[in-house]
Amino acid sequence: MIKKILLGAIYMTSISMISAKSIHQTEPKDGPKTEIRQQVPKSVIIKTQKFKIRIDKQPNGKYLYQSWPAKGKITNKPSMIISDGELIPDGSGGNYYFEFHNEGYTYKVWRNYLTDSLKKAPYTLTVEDQDGKTIVNQDAIVVKS
Repeated sequence: MIKKILLGAIYMTSISMISAKSIHQTEPKDGPKTEIRQQVPKSVIIKTQKFKIRIDKQPNGKYLYQSWPAKGKITNKPSMIISDGELIPDGSGGNYYFEFHNEGYTYKVWRNYLTDSLKKAPYTLTVEDQDGKTIVNQDAIVVKS
């Protein structure tokens, strides 16, 4: 029994050291913001209860938001397109969100790497009106990244 516990402790320590080393090696010289951006896919498609959303990084470094009804096909014309979105780091744990503005509304697509719940969806869509009131809050799953 003690042997199993010791082996488990050694294994966990080894994994932690390997993870820490690989994170340290990928850290760029200009700081952690760029490190977070390296983890961001160039394109991701997510699905909420009501929408399919595709976010693509554009050549100018900004992000493009396209959405369809949840049961719609991505090959169809999007029902909404918003350009010039920003990637905003959220804390130091790797979470971030994309922020888009359209006709007074703010669309945010949150990436939830760190959460208190194992059941938390990997993405969340929120939409705020002109007064900052949240009018949409839907968890999303990844369809393609």
